[in-house]
This record gives sequence, C-alpha cells and structure tokens, in this order.
Amino acid sequence: MADTSWMARIGARLVTNGYAILPIGPGTKKPGQFTRGAWADYPEWNRHAARATTEVEIATWSAWPDCGIGIVGGAVAAVDIDIAEDAELAFRIEQLARDRLGDTPALRIGKAPKRMLIYRTAEPFRGIKRHPLEVLCLGQQFVAYAIHPDTGAPYAWPEEGLADLDISDLPEIAAEAAAAFLDEAYALLPETLRQRNLATGIPSADHLRSHSQVGTLPAIEAALAWLPNAELDYDSWMRIGMALKGALGEAGADLFSDWSAQAAKDMPAITAKAWASFKPDRIGAGTIYHLAMERGWQPDAFLCLDGAAACDGEHPAAGLLSRLNVPSEQGGDTPVSPPFTLVMPDGLVGDLTEYMLTTARRPQPLLSLGASLCAIGALMGRQYRTESNLRSNLYVVGIADSGSGKNHAREIINEVFFEAGLAHHLGGNKIASGAGLLTALHRQPAILFQIDEFGMFLAAAADRKRSPRHITEILDNMTELYTAAGGIFLGAEYANRDGSNERRDINQPCLCVYGTTTPLHFWGALQGANVVDGSLARFLILPSDEDYPDENIAVGIRQAPPALIRGLQGVAAGGGHQKGNLIGKTADQNTTVTPMIVPLTDEARARFKALSVELTGELRAAAGTAFTAILARIGENALKLAMIVAVGRDPVRPEIDITAAD
Repeated sequence: MADTSWMARIGARLVTNGYAILPIGPGTKKPGQFTRGAWADYPEWNRHAARATTEVEIATWSAWPDCGIGIVGGAVAAVDIDIAEDAELAFRIEQLARDRLGDTPALRIGKAPKRMLIYRTAEPFRGIKRHPLEVLCLGQQFVAYAIHPDTGAPYAWPEEGLADLDISDLPEIAAEAAAAFLDEAYALLPETLRQRNLATGIPSADHLRSHSQVGTLPAIEAALAWLPNAELDYDSWMRIGMALKGALGEAGADLFSDWSAQAAKDMPAITAKAWASFKPDRIGAGTIYHLAMERGWQPDAFLCLDGAAACDGEHPAAGLLSRLNVPSEQGGDTPVSPPFTLVMPDGLVGDLTEYMLTTARRPQPLLSLGASLCAIGALMGRQYRTESNLRSNLYVVGIADSGSGKNHAREIINEVFFEAGLAHHLGGNKIASGAGLLTALHRQPAILFQIDEFGMFLAAAADRKRSPRHITEILDNMTELYTAAGGIFLGAEYANRDGSNERRDINQPCLCVYGTTTPLHFWGALQGANVVDGSLARFLILPSDEDYPDENIAVGIRQAPPALIRGLQGVAAGGGHQKGNLIGKTADQNTTVTPMIVPLTDEARARFKALSVELTGELRAAAGTAFTAILARIGENALKLAMIVAVGRDPVRPEIDITAAD
C-alpha cells in the first residue's frame, strides 16, 4: 500500500461522488486538524455540513499525515448497529434495516459484529438514537476510511465502498421511516442491551424560555439528585457535564466530579479532562431542570432557579459567590464597569448597517457595523482625507461561531455594490499571493476584500517557517499598504530584460479588508510577532457579543432601498467634487489624486486631543511590551472611523463633529 493517507488517495473521489467529507485524526473516530506539527481536535467540524467540500480543503487535508476520512451527515444517513455481544442479533437487525429501508450496497464494518448501513436522505433530519442503535444524520458524522483504533485494521466495506458509489446509488430514506425502523429494531433487543441514558422528548419552546442558561447552586443540586449516574452512556454523561458547566461555570467542577463518581467505571483523570474541555454556549440549567422534572422532580417554592434573575431581593448567585469568596455587588465597594453599549451612527453607515440587520436571519450588529465601515471606506478611498492626511483604509475582523450569521454582511455588500454599479471596488473572495494582491490594487486602487475563514488565512500568512513566500508576502504587503495610503506604494523590482516586467507603483492605495472567522481559528492563529511588528495592530477586532442571536424567520427576498444605492454612488463619486472621467481612476504616479479634506469642529478636535494625551500616557507605561504597537494605532483608527461616519452623513460637505468623534 502506498505510504499516503486515505484522504490523499480517495478524498477527491468521495467529493466527486457527492459526499461531504472531513478529516479524521489517526487513531481516533473524531474529526481532527493537523496544526503546528501535531493533530488536535476539530470542534467546529460541523460547518462542513452546510456546504460542499472544496478542492482547497481536499488539497490541504491530503497533506496531513495519516489523515482519515469522515462523512458528514445530512445528505446521507447511517444506520449504526452498535451490538458487539450478539453477532446473530446484529445480523438480524441489519436484515431488518434492508427490508424496511432498502437493500443498500454500502455496508461498513469496523469492529465486527458491529456494522453500519449507509443511505441517502430525502430531506436531512436530526439523528435518532435508541442505544445501542442509532441513525446518524444532520449534525453528526461517521468514519468511512481510516484505521480502526481498536482493531488496528482499516474499516471494511464488504460489498461496495462509498468511493465507488455515487450518492444517487444509495436507497433514499425519510425521517419517519428511520424512526419506525428503530422502534421495530429496538423491540428485538433483550433488556440487557437496552439503553441506560437520559433520553428525553423535545421540550416545548415555552418551557425553554422559562429558564436561563445560568442556574443557582441549590436548585442545580436539588435537580441533580433526581439524575443518578447509574452507569449512564457516554453521551448522557457528557450532556450532564456540559449542562452543569453552562449552569454554574467552574463552580460546578466538584459537583460534576462527585456525580460522575457514582458510576463504578468513573476515572477521575478523564472526568477532569472532560470538564476542562467543555465550552457550553446554549446548554445549561434548563437542561438539568427539564431532565429532573421528567423524572418527577418538583422544585420547592423557595428555590431560585434562574441565576440571571433577582430572587426576593437577594443576589441570585449569592450562594455561589459565597463559595467562591467573592463579594457580591450589594456588599462590595468595588465599582462595576458599565457594559459596552453599541450606538449605531446615522447617515449612510447607519443605513447600510440597518439594512444588513433587517434582512439577516441572525442579526449581528457589531459585525454588520464593521462591514459597513469597511465597505464605505473602500468607496471613499482616494476621495477624502483628514487634516492629518489619514485615509479611509480599514482592516476589520468579525469573530463569531459557525452558523451565527457572520457571513450575511458580506453577502449584502456584494449585492448592493453590484446593484449600484460599484462591483469594480470588490476584490476576490480569496487572496492567493502577495503579487495577486498588488495586481488587484493596480487594477482598482480603492478596493474591498472580504475574506471568509480569516483565521485560517492569518495562520498561513503569519507562519514564516512553513508557509511559502508568496503567502507570507500577503501580510507583508498589507502592512506596507496600510501605511502608504496617503502616499505612493513603490512596487518590487524584478528582472526586466524584455520590458514586460516593469515596477508597478500605486499612488495613494486604499485597501480595505473585512474578514470573518471563528474564535478558535482566530485566537489560535495569533503569534506574538504579529503584534510586535505592527501587522495585527492595524486590525480592528470585533467579537460578536452573542454568537447565536434570536432567529428572524420572517426574512425573505430582499431589495435594497433606492436611497441606500444612491448614497453609495454619491460617496464613490466623491460628492461630485472630482472632475474628468479618469480622475483618480488609475494607480500609477501620473494619475491625479486630489482628496477632499474633511475638517474637524473645535469640539471634535478637543476630544481627539484628549484621547491623544491619554494614549501617550498608556504608551509610556507600556514601553518595552507588545502592547505599544496596538496602543499606537487606537487614535488613528478612531479618527478614520469618525471621518467615514462624517462622509456618510454628507459626502458633499463632510465635517467631523463631536457626535462623529464620540
């Protein structure tokens, strides 16, 4: 067998056959990623369920050592018969599946007699479990090609493997048929094989709304007493652990440890490691309460269930705070910093942001505002400047989890730019090299790049040890272009024997970049050198304040307001001040670029002066640390944002007043 991974050998064939795939770490059954020379968990693998696997992903994963292949559920469903004790029963249930769901040619065996049958879905549905039987589907994955961690042998496909089967060759099933099969198959199981977990029905929306994710310690302890760990299965054990951490935070660690120890198979080291890995975002107290109530728990009237609400005038987390020896708000003198309140600007910036929010299924206000500032900054590039010659070039990164709606702003910008006849200001979705970036800017000197998976891009561009030069040059060029926005960017010199490779200079380039990424990829990509050399300090980092906002199910076909389109066109035209068809349109030194100066009012000038004095003090205090690179850019970025807001209000006679400064 060739010394190449499963991914390198058949990954592309599986995608061609219609399957969405993902990388499986060697020696495991779960998605993994090879980063910094080692395999690690891939907690955000489920983003691959929403789209087809790309050629770039296949090429990247194929280079990872010993990379296995998993199949993403959704378009396919897998009947998992996890019965090891009775080979005859496992085969009997396989035959029942073939009779009820269809005689599929795709049979996978990992550790016999356990087996799995693969089907195509009429519509994706959520997985259904009747342990030890399960139909894996939406939001789940299964290993297709890898070395089984227990047997040390490859997963077997006795009939035909998915690499040889087009997805259309699989029998089609629906959720109803899958559920009916599981009910019938489960009836065949002896009592000794039936599930021992915390399966539950789907709670009503009203019930879920009645509880916060945060709970109180007395209520959680009372509810947990109704949920004994009677050798529960792994999924139920994990679910309780996640819910406890979501309800109590780190204060729930001892409670989880004690609860887990009720089972004879408990291993304290594994329990502690699992607890450290939990990062609950939606699961919490409501799950604990609901499971306990299903088993007969009736909360005492004096119990406060919601840790986020006041209970009889006492701080709802008073008991928890006393355990942590932290003074409560009521008894302490330490001032509490007020929460950050996002105030939307008026004018064109506010109008574009509002349009993004009203058309989004999951509105993200901070990310939408950042995208709007970037978009309008690109349109007004080379048209306006501050009194100190600052320009509107911005680098903004929006951070939110997968499926949280972070891509909507980019879609809106693409649509309105095309509708306004301004698509020439849009760069491609990816930057393939430093030279490619400069070519795009030479073609259009005021340009907006919108980059998805920016964290992965940053990791590659900043890795000077392992990434090729043409990739690391992207970040180098971005750093230089940011500073050169008010002057001339001098291109690189190359051998030019035949006169076809002249140096390409760019007069007053305006490069705007709006990237979106998940927290895991972004924070994992950061390296200290990026801060010290000033490259990261040029970015405005905007983490979402709510990864999964309430869904707006009423959104549908959208049409941009005509006033919004006219406003974008007016800013791109420089308020009508530029004369001549080619004014500012070309990139070289001979082009005429005469930006309008946007003045400050006296109040705004005083505000920025006060900010400068404050930042100077902080810079002196931070001397010799990596923070100076970031502090040095705060005032500059603030003035840029104020200018963009001012131009959005009035592109003909813009002025930075105190409201724009604030």
